[in-house]
Amino acid sequence: MYKVYGDYQSGNCYKVKLMLHLLGLEYEWHSVDILKGETETPEFLKMNPNGKVPVLALEDGTYLWESNAILNFLAHDTDFLPRDSRLRTQVLQWQFFEQYSHEPYIAVARFIQFYLGLPQERLEEYKSLHKGGYKALRVMEQQLQLTPYLVEDSYSIADVALYAYTHVAHQGGFDLDAYPAIQAWLERVAAHPRHVKMVD
Repeated sequence: MYKVYGDYQSGNCYKVKLMLHLLGLEYEWHSVDILKGETETPEFLKMNPNGKVPVLALEDGTYLWESNAILNFLAHDTDFLPRDSRLRTQVLQWQFFEQYSHEPYIAVARFIQFYLGLPQERLEEYKSLHKGGYKALRVMEQQLQLTPYLVEDSYSIADVALYAYTHVAHQGGFDLDAYPAIQAWLERVAAHPRHVKMVD
């Protein structure tokens, strides 16, 4: 059985939780409080020297970290990771997009507002993050006007990766009213019979 070390409110950790549920895999969840510095303890750093969640503990005693790497591991040889090389590369394209063009803006704005309570000393940073976040949403909207999922017609780990922080973007001050294709996609993803919420 897998063990997951993570924070239930973290979008990166939610990716792993959602993927495990979509695949019907059993796991144990070990809560880690990032605000209390629990990712910086010697015990945690033995699992992930980078001091971040999520961490997936495998049955052989080894550990995987970086949420999108974990998604690729879990989805190997399943319908959530295309076998066609071109489509698989498109999945990677969206995962890189998520980490470099989406998460640094939407997730960080959410962290400042949702985790920290929008402190005055980070207000200007918070406002500046919205420009990049809305740019990322426009890119997604353009694709989702053409296809029901980010990679053609199939629900893949590309969708899992981007759903995690997009569905809680409002907690970072983002308004999705101008993005009907994204809203429809969010509903489509949440309608999967094995879908699980971030906190349930």
